[in-house]
Amino acid sequence: MKHLLKLTLGLLMSVNSVAQNSPAQSAGASLPAGYWPLEKSQPILDKMQTIRLAPELSHLSEGERRAVGKLLEVGKIFQELYEEQRHAQALAAQRELRQLDARLGSTPATQNLLTLYRLNQGPIATTLENKREPFLPVDPSPPGKNVYPWGVSKEEIETFLAAHTEERDSILDLRTVVRRATGENLRRDLDKLKQHPVLAALHLGLTARLEARLSRPDPKNFYAVPYAVAYADALVRAHALLNEAADAVQQDDGEFARYLRNRSRDLLSNDYESGDAAWITGRFKNLNAEIGSYEVYDDELFGVKTFFALSLLATRGTETEALRKAMRGLQALEDSLPYANHKKIREDIPVGVYDVIADFGQSRGGNTATILPNESYLARRYGRTILLRSNIMRHPELFQGAGNAWTAAVAPAHANELTSDANFFRTLWHEVGHYLGVDRTTDGRDLDTALQENSSLLEEMKADLVSLFVAEALHKQNYYTAEQLRSVYASGINRVLQNNQPRRDQPYNTMQLMQWNFFLENGLLSFDPQTKKLGINYGKYHETVGKLLAQALEVQHKGDKAAANQFIERYTKWDENLHGAVAKNIRDQQRYRFRLFKYAALNEGSAA
Repeated sequence: MKHLLKLTLGLLMSVNSVAQNSPAQSAGASLPAGYWPLEKSQPILDKMQTIRLAPELSHLSEGERRAVGKLLEVGKIFQELYEEQRHAQALAAQRELRQLDARLGSTPATQNLLTLYRLNQGPIATTLENKREPFLPVDPSPPGKNVYPWGVSKEEIETFLAAHTEERDSILDLRTVVRRATGENLRRDLDKLKQHPVLAALHLGLTARLEARLSRPDPKNFYAVPYAVAYADALVRAHALLNEAADAVQQDDGEFARYLRNRSRDLLSNDYESGDAAWITGRFKNLNAEIGSYEVYDDELFGVKTFFALSLLATRGTETEALRKAMRGLQALEDSLPYANHKKIREDIPVGVYDVIADFGQSRGGNTATILPNESYLARRYGRTILLRSNIMRHPELFQGAGNAWTAAVAPAHANELTSDANFFRTLWHEVGHYLGVDRTTDGRDLDTALQENSSLLEEMKADLVSLFVAEALHKQNYYTAEQLRSVYASGINRVLQNNQPRRDQPYNTMQLMQWNFFLENGLLSFDPQTKKLGINYGKYHETVGKLLAQALEVQHKGDKAAANQFIERYTKWDENLHGAVAKNIRDQQRYRFRLFKYAALNEGSAA
């Protein structure tokens, strides 16, 4: 009887153990090699906050609502293009993941991976340790992403360009895909030109050049094709949808319709000037949209290739008009910056306050503001437009997270100095800062061309510093009260603090670390090793910011990449006893490390 009782108890314990462990085990065991198991994905999603944007759109006309629907369809096309640009295997990996999820009955493990894909816009995740790792069975992402030959080194392309200088402009163009000159690649591009005769007509001579290469293919050589050809099918569809959106909104907002038609042609011609001119000079009513490829942050090889985005925005009319009236005297601010040979700027820069309806591609992920276009010749001809995203900048849950990080990092005396309005103002003047200062080197080169992968980092740091440098002048003009000035300064400090040591391929975080170190070196910030908190000497603020801004402008103006590397190297040191201690304080109070944005316009719920 004792033996029978022992056996029965043993069986019950075994069954209970299996029952307790089977969900995690089955979730992990059922996934093929290369798919993260539940225990690896869940810690990241536990630190993910879901934000749902649902702006009021009842004031839109029927035509405007139809236009919104068409533009959302364009956004979905651009989302896939962005994922394809970033990783050659992204779209196939996502399809296979969805099929796996369906076969397994939507297990927690596969649902987590689908959420990770949405969060990271591709199959490479950022871990809690700030590492980049594939969570699906794909290759690690190379610096050139999928806009250069997969895995190509910078040295290989530079060697080719040294021997074929005539190819440099096309290879390093903002909107071309670089390929190896194989027969397969050349035939595929020629087929697209035949399939879409309009592209052959718009890109005169391209067919002949590709046919000449096809007569002597060589995988050691490189060539470039315009985005219009590389992504022909998708952009032809987007062209049609933009024209349908323009037709829908024509009666309500003719200027917005004109912009949409111009931009539709730009996508096929690969020349954005007509659309950018219509965008910058237009005075739209209830809607605005960033449409196309502009930002180069994802290109870690040369820092020149633009990536697709669409940001659909609803205008906050009263705030926009008030802000435009307030922004006067930009030339005087330009002339006050610490560098020689100031440029003449357009002072009637269009600025608007908006609510995000939906973001796609490079603009997705909580982007607070934008100033575009980036090309200096377009800015000189037409100016730039500033888009401020109010329902992100002023979202209470997002500001609460920033406020908690601030109090964890600074001494108690500074705890109440940060406000949400200060973040709004600093962000606005950060975007204006892109418009001011150096935009070409002393020998006339564009900054992207001269500084390559360092250009984004230095440009973002310049804009940060301009927003803080001009704050004193704005205070003297009664634009800021004394309390607002102090809060803007606090926002500038909060901006530079890190919760992990940045990777060199993170331009924003790297330039923020540079500011943090410079502020420490010059006594604007101090660190108390006992409390592990930062003190702020506001009396040194303007002078210190001016010194660093002068150095950044000088590096940009000279366009010396080696000097830029030295400048960056000098100020990116990380001390675990100082930076690491502050970062740990921030991490320890952080409920969330990642944010997933969902959009009511896409019928997305708030659940993660």
